[in-house]
Amino acid sequence: MKIEVTLDPACQEVTLLVQAPAMTEEVRQLLDALSPQAQPPLIGRQGQTLEVLEEEEILRLYAREGKVFAVTPAGEYALRLRLYEAEARLSPQRFARISHAEIINLKKVRQFDLSLSGTIQVRLCDGSVTYVSRRYVGKLKQRLGI
Repeated sequence: MKIEVTLDPACQEVTLLVQAPAMTEEVRQLLDALSPQAQPPLIGRQGQTLEVLEEEEILRLYAREGKVFAVTPAGEYALRLRLYEAEARLSPQRFARISHAEIINLKKVRQFDLSLSGTIQVRLCDGSVTYVSRRYVGKLKQRLGI
């Protein structure tokens, strides 16, 4: 992708022009990121307390027994969303789905272990370990450029 910025003191309004040969996934993600429609924040429940969860603090989200949980350094929070709904609210540049039931924050990954046959072990910055399902290995490798 090529980025070009032109500064013009006579310009009255900021204008963004996207030129592409076709509507690709990259263009769609760019338009979504630039869209003025702000997503509502994720709200997590811990006991009787509700907290606004900051994207940059979330390590991972996972579904278990019909419920969705967000894990942060401060603890685990239950969400009143389905996993795909939470995924739609999260930054696609920061988060990646690694299985049918789990999404990780790529900025919180300490290491990827590719030595396992058919899967990838993921170690997060808090020391926890999770695995990329076989179905998502190719997508994650492509996303990481490996």
